[in-house]
Amino acid sequence: MKDTAIYGVSSIVGRFLNYLLIPIYTLSLSVESGGYGVVTEVYAYTALAMVILTCGMETTLFRFANKAEKNADDVFTVALTVVGTLSSIALVLLFCLITPISTALGHPDHPEWIGSMALVTFMDAIQAVQFSRLRYEHRPWRFMTYKMVFIVLNVILNCLYFIILPKLYASHPDMIGTIYNPEVGVGYAFIINLFCTGFVMVLFLPMLLRHHWHFDSSLMRRMLQYTWPLLVLGIAGILNQVVDKILFKHVYNGTLHEAEQQLAIYGACVKIAMLMALCTQAYRYALEPMVFAQKKGTDTNETNIIGMKYFIVFTLLGFLAVMAYIDLLKIIFIRNEDYWPGIQAIPIVMAAEIMMGIYFNLSFWYKLIDKTIYGAWFSLAGCAVMLLVIYIGVPRYSYMACAWAGFAGYATSMSLSYFVGQRKNPINYPIRDIAIYVALAAILYFFITLVPDEWPMWLSILVKTLIIIPYIIYMVYKDLRSIIANRIRR
Repeated sequence: MKDTAIYGVSSIVGRFLNYLLIPIYTLSLSVESGGYGVVTEVYAYTALAMVILTCGMETTLFRFANKAEKNADDVFTVALTVVGTLSSIALVLLFCLITPISTALGHPDHPEWIGSMALVTFMDAIQAVQFSRLRYEHRPWRFMTYKMVFIVLNVILNCLYFIILPKLYASHPDMIGTIYNPEVGVGYAFIINLFCTGFVMVLFLPMLLRHHWHFDSSLMRRMLQYTWPLLVLGIAGILNQVVDKILFKHVYNGTLHEAEQQLAIYGACVKIAMLMALCTQAYRYALEPMVFAQKKGTDTNETNIIGMKYFIVFTLLGFLAVMAYIDLLKIIFIRNEDYWPGIQAIPIVMAAEIMMGIYFNLSFWYKLIDKTIYGAWFSLAGCAVMLLVIYIGVPRYSYMACAWAGFAGYATSMSLSYFVGQRKNPINYPIRDIAIYVALAAILYFFITLVPDEWPMWLSILVKTLIIIPYIIYMVYKDLRSIIANRIRR
């Protein structure tokens, strides 16, 4: 539980600090420039590349390192070798083809953007294995420290290069020009990321140098056999998150610059909805090592049941809270009103993220019986649905079709995983209790939408707070009362 709390806090605090980049970018990069649309698109490609290069090794590590007959050092050696080799080959190929790749992505004049993020992805892939080892070895404080170092340094440098230095340059161009060039513009976002990732890489060097290297080729074959379906699953899963941003400008019914403007609006507002992804990430960091570390014969289903229920209960509360205070959140995080039209996509994307978290919990049934191929098929089915909605909807409904595409994709994957799982490895989830919470949240959200936009903010927030109180009362009465009572008795 101690590790769970630290991973959860580190994810929440880290993601909150990372959210400080939203007001920085939306204030300094206008919608008209399309700059934030470029950031959104490039980071989407980076996220996809990251999944390919890590090739499912994070989950595979826990599966094999926790087997009694396996030496953890051997497992990590294989993982580092596979990820390091694949990442190195990809990096060399990209730099050999960087000009045509930059042109194909629509940025022929800025190959340095692609080069910078290629180096970032290379180092991130290596670090992903190291962060997994920290989780396996139950070293959450070091895990949190390294994560926080990257995020704090990233936020500080972005503040410096997007807010402070541009103002100083306007009055002292000769002096500030030595460290700041306004023509670099949005490129500073990628340069700063490269610097911060490299800094964390240096912190990991002692850990890499102390590692006991012993390569086991037979172990590698078994790990690759286990992990390749996870790679397919991961690619399909990340495509569900980023394919809308990758394909948007290719299917949008307008010019390239207009597409970047629309993508900037969507990308900025979706960041608020990613609060649900924060909950899922913290949940995964805490639950995954715990489930795989359970001894054979123990009831992992009970862990899944409890985890599933409380994940849904608290993420629904988070959904209601975000929608109740959305007027305040948009002022805090998106100061530029030109981005506000994208707010209408937030509830749809948040609902999709909740379903992604449920899908993650449902994934344990096939991971624990080494049938990860099921996850690959489920995710591919969801991705196919998402692609269909994007191609049909974006030309007519712009980024709103992207929001609904994610919703439809995750709903498909989640449903397939549940119904197939109940046949292959039945788990008695408390469906009735969960349905009541979902229905209650839906009803209360409906009442939140009825509050007039014309009301003063203080009155709107007060009324919306009163609307979500019944959910909190029911949650405490139904599920938290006994837990609180036990804590008091102790």
